Amino acid sequence: MKVAANNQAIARNAAADLAPLVSLEDVSLGYDAASVLDHVTFTIDSGSLVGLVGPNGSGKTTLLRTILGLLPPLGGTVSRACRLAQFGYVPQSAALDPQFPLSAGEIVQMGAYGRVGALRLFPAREKKRAAQALAQVGMEHVQKKSFFALSGGQKQRVLIARALMVDPRIMILDEPLSGIDEESRRSIADLLLQLTRERDLAVFFSSHDLEFVQRIADRIIRIEHSRLWLEERSAARE
Repeated sequence: MKVAANNQAIARNAAADLAPLVSLEDVSLGYDAASVLDHVTFTIDSGSLVGLVGPNGSGKTTLLRTILGLLPPLGGTVSRACRLAQFGYVPQSAALDPQFPLSAGEIVQMGAYGRVGALRLFPAREKKRAAQALAQVGMEHVQKKSFFALSGGQKQRVLIARALMVDPRIMILDEPLSGIDEESRRSIADLLLQLTRERDLAVFFSSHDLEFVQRIADRIIRIEHSRLWLEERSAARE
């Protein structure tokens, strides 16, 4: 009986590993009773790099906030195969207040607040993890520099390092390619590809640049005229 129970547990775990990390089924999105997008259906799988493309004001951020659990859906079903604590979120750097004199290292350490609390003495082990996260994104040399003195591309990498501090299974990025130069865009794109390949993370990011997203994403979700269109890009990682 014990062997059978163990086999059943293994089977359940294997099925969970194969299940999409996020599933949306006929979801309506919006604020209060005002719908922004309707009949939204798609999934996000482990190890996939999915781009969300649409013009400003089309509902991209509303969709990201709904997936993150910050907005309840107006209708339909949003399912998650992992805890919300395992979602790494990378906002636009403009969402951070430049009045706070924070170093790049302190920004990354904020990713551990869910474990240690915002007002407690920061443990040495978490400082080591923050340094490792910065090294993973190639930014260990800016650890003590002011975050707001960094270039746009450097800020995005630091914010990605902060998201890695939660040991995510999925990363949600809001316009990570916006406001940075072409070299930084390519560098960020390479980093996102690396995260999906080496860590088997799901990466879901928004952008208004369809041409650039088509060069890197496995799948593209396009928002046009309040509707979603899915495009498979199986050869995107050549």
